[in-house]
Amino acid sequence: MFIQAGPVAVVLWGRAKLAEDAGFHDEGTDGFGGMAIAHNVRSREEVDRVLAEAVEAGAELSQPARETFYGGYAGYFRDPDGHVWEIAHNPGFTLAADGSLVLPEF
Repeated sequence: MFIQAGPVAVVLWGRAKLAEDAGFHDEGTDGFGGMAIAHNVRSREEVDRVLAEAVEAGAELSQPARETFYGGYAGYFRDPDGHVWEIAHNPGFTLAADGSLVLPEF
């Protein structure tokens, strides 16, 4: 489910599907909280750059950047506080000049 919420989007995925996509084995225990924060960027190169910067700053790469099932390019990391982040380039989403995300009509 995709919901436009002002300049951001709320996207709901099944827990097992998200864990698999993020590179975690989900047993319903500590290690994966069933949620990820997604940061959409304008290019594949930017995905690689942001992931590298996160790792350099102390994040743990959980899923290297790769082609996605939706035709994009994305990877995941866990930050030092344990939060899971997806860095994604989705050519089907529009990013406005201010960085806000505009969902397509589904």
